Amino acid sequence: MTTRLRLDTGRRPDGTPVLTAAGEIDMSNAGEFTAAVAGAVPASGRLVVDLTAVEYLDSAGLITLFTHAERIHLVAPALLGPVLTVSGLTELTTVDIA
Repeated sequence: MTTRLRLDTGRRPDGTPVLTAAGEIDMSNAGEFTAAVAGAVPASGRLVVDLTAVEYLDSAGLITLFTHAERIHLVAPALLGPVLTVSGLTELTTVDIA
């Protein structure tokens, strides 16, 4: 069974692309998340990945974030802060805890 995940794309007022995720990211829907991130990463510049509405993130989701770490800027809830820090992702990309 696939875990609930909603993905939306948009742009900030300055034109920066944003991918917003809501729900849970785990091995059941990691392929969908990976495809969304890969499709939204611009040829130049950075993609903002907004995880503020994500309640759970497992290693399958982290792999996607690590793969694109050089081209993303994360916005995450305090709940995910320890996972992002312990995994080392905070040392590879900008992470704002909301």
